[in-house]
Amino acid sequence: MENYYTDNPHLKFQLQHPLMEKIVRLKELNYSEHEKFDYAPLDYEDALDSYHKVLEIVGEICGEVIGPNAESVDHEGPQLINNEVQYALGTQENHDVLTKAGLIGMSLPRQYGGLNFPMVPYVMAAELVSRADAGFANIWGLQDCAETLHEFASEEIKNEFLPRFNKGATAAMDLTEPDAGSDLQAVQLKATYDVQKDTWFLNGVKRFITNGDADISLVLARSEEGTTDARGLSLFVYDRSNNAVSVRRIENKLGIKGSPTCELVFKNAPSKLVGETKLGLIKYVMSLMNSARLGVGAQSVGIAEAAYREAIKYAREREQFGKAIIQYPAVYEMLTLMRVKIDGIRTLLYETARFVDMYKAYSLIQHDRKLDSTERDEMKYYQKNADVLTPLLKLISSEYCNQIAYDALQIHGGTGYMKDFPVERLYRDARITTIYEGTSQLQVVAAIRGVTNGAYVKLLKEHAAMPVKPEFEYLKSILEKMTDQFAKTVEKVTEFTDNEYIDYHARRLVEMAGNVIIGFLLLGDANRDAMYTKSTDIFIRKGRAENIATVSYINNSHPKDLGDFKMI
Repeated sequence: MENYYTDNPHLKFQLQHPLMEKIVRLKELNYSEHEKFDYAPLDYEDALDSYHKVLEIVGEICGEVIGPNAESVDHEGPQLINNEVQYALGTQENHDVLTKAGLIGMSLPRQYGGLNFPMVPYVMAAELVSRADAGFANIWGLQDCAETLHEFASEEIKNEFLPRFNKGATAAMDLTEPDAGSDLQAVQLKATYDVQKDTWFLNGVKRFITNGDADISLVLARSEEGTTDARGLSLFVYDRSNNAVSVRRIENKLGIKGSPTCELVFKNAPSKLVGETKLGLIKYVMSLMNSARLGVGAQSVGIAEAAYREAIKYAREREQFGKAIIQYPAVYEMLTLMRVKIDGIRTLLYETARFVDMYKAYSLIQHDRKLDSTERDEMKYYQKNADVLTPLLKLISSEYCNQIAYDALQIHGGTGYMKDFPVERLYRDARITTIYEGTSQLQVVAAIRGVTNGAYVKLLKEHAAMPVKPEFEYLKSILEKMTDQFAKTVEKVTEFTDNEYIDYHARRLVEMAGNVIIGFLLLGDANRDAMYTKSTDIFIRKGRAENIATVSYINNSHPKDLGDFKMI
């Protein structure tokens, strides 16, 4: 039987990171729930064993159900019938199997029917599902909405909606509108409060909504009349059983075709306010978007893993000029760099997830008691670093995912362009990852703050202070020099105090930071397990070459050159 968890040792390795013991202890409130819930862990080893067993179940479902269904789902897609979205048969089977296995809402507290899993094993499950079918991963991954309700909604709303997730309720986040894509401050869907009915009513249109006909939807709407910016927006939860939203159409997409992307019309749709008014975008949606970007990171790694496996399988089997094509340098170099890039984005994915786990654990603890000064400092530290790593993860993982899918199809040659092999679907599915939940260009806008305020340099210096085995000192030395080179390049760009010039070089600077950060993370992995030695060495040498080329370009540019790029 095919199992996507047990056939990938890299996942178990990340699950056993040294920081996990502290994450689990905080998440489990020092293992205090065992008497109340018989499936709560007794200690760290018990919790880790539970994660392994559940991920084995996820891996088996992915290998035996979701993966085999992916091609038929891609061909069939969802349909709109009598104002209801009907999933493809395979999509419905996937969802039913995961629901029966108790894997919807797995990160929710046990009181709501969840497994109380930290983000790391939850993100791991998302990677597995994405490897099996990236389109279905969108439907399954929208349980992030439950996390947002748990974090910000009232007790009444939590008690009403959260237990439904474990029973199979689907979710959607209704943010985008025809005139408000990346610029969510421009959202115009109107929320009006009826005093007599003590209810908020929503009116307007939403577009490009993933899983738009979901059971439970989080809706960003303008609650403050006369406003035009983020301060007039609030977040609401809508229950589909109210039948006040019509699905105008399902979009016909290039990829992730099993995931229904809908245009919705709200007509006096009754809803409930999540948290406070005016904080919808500023606080709640920003948190939701960060979770979604972490999810796209997992999706990107999953697609990349699937594409790599298809490529290496084909390269071993396909013979040209008397030998398998994997024996040719032009091919085995491509495959090796694919493997190295996957190792790189996976280590960045789980480092980010661990940081999110740490600050979210403290955030929930402080609802019950006051944090001491050490705990408050730790929460701030991990939240700050999670905030700077999340856009970097979304940018690099999605771009690498596209590169890997591109190369995987290239290795298949003309055959890869046909629909006879899964790589054609993977290539189409990969394309969206650099676009939704904030394009790569917007991730640069978010990440450049970590460049200009010194957050990335500070993080790099912390990594440089960590000891490594003697055989890795030469790699650490290279990374230290790359850190210094990066810091000096930032100074050179910012010395002009020209914001447009900084924006012009922003992506180059962010990618430089990414090369060094991932290099240090891989070095840490190699220090723990020798299986990462080659990937670490190759990534650092290649990253150094890329950064040298970037520095050369920046050193030969000037703000006055910007006019040359305004030809259109």
